[in-house]
Amino acid sequence: MDSDDSTNNNNKSNKTRVDYTIDFVTSSAISKISIKFLAIYIPILWVSGYMAVAVFFDVATLIDNWIITMFLLPFWLFILYFIFIFGIAIFSKAFLLIVNMVYKPREGVFRAEKGDKDFEFWRLRVQLKKLALWLMNNGPLPWIVMWGFRWFGVKIDFSSHLQDAWVDTDFIDFGRNVTIGQGCVVMSSMVIGKYLIIKRVIFGDYTVAGGVSNIAPGTFMGVDSVTGAFTNTNFNQFIEPGWIYVGLPAMKYKPNKFAEQRRDKIFIKDVEEEITYEIQQDVNIDEDKKQLVNNNKEGEL
Repeated sequence: MDSDDSTNNNNKSNKTRVDYTIDFVTSSAISKISIKFLAIYIPILWVSGYMAVAVFFDVATLIDNWIITMFLLPFWLFILYFIFIFGIAIFSKAFLLIVNMVYKPREGVFRAEKGDKDFEFWRLRVQLKKLALWLMNNGPLPWIVMWGFRWFGVKIDFSSHLQDAWVDTDFIDFGRNVTIGQGCVVMSSMVIGKYLIIKRVIFGDYTVAGGVSNIAPGTFMGVDSVTGAFTNTNFNQFIEPGWIYVGLPAMKYKPNKFAEQRRDKIFIKDVEEEITYEIQQDVNIDEDKKQLVNNNKEGEL
């Protein structure tokens, strides 16, 4: 009797472990990829490759001397490599626009199973972007991946930095001078168990996400906030402006003393008089853009 009870308890324990196992998948690593999604690479690769080869032969016909052609060959291979990558980006974006017209991306919690439109179209969008972004991220010119993220929908300007990081492209908004550390993963979507979660991630001005950290969907990082290295935020977490967060999950550590609270004022030291005084400084911003600038009010972007 005791052995039967022990067996039943073990079975219940094993069943519980199986039922509650978290199947964690991000858009940078989708499991069980369908052949129908990989098939979209065939026309994209073919047209992009044809474009690169056509450019090479068109230019080669203009040079009669084969010695000059061979001398310029390494240079041309370098140029053709980028023509091929940009071709993939352009044609992937064309397919993506068609897909988004058929079914517009949206935020929410959806069933991660075949037949669910939000899940299926999410997988398709990810595959359309993944090849181009992977090639750009592993290319010899690091600034190209910044262009790639902007091209595929990330709202980011060139004052921010995210080289050597992975960032989803749907529902990501960057402020000014945002730094994403090496190995950081910013996720606006993830699969947990049987559910797909998609929620906008927002970075305020002058925020920093430390290296090898994970930013979960729905994270809102306030102005001048910092998440330390190896820090994971929770789903829908609000990171308060001017604070440093660390830990698993992210918790308040201490105020960010290096945050510039008032960027329109500067402090001047008079060494001889041994005094410090404050003066007003005009910010050089166009009048029609001043309403877009964050005045460092708490909670605003």
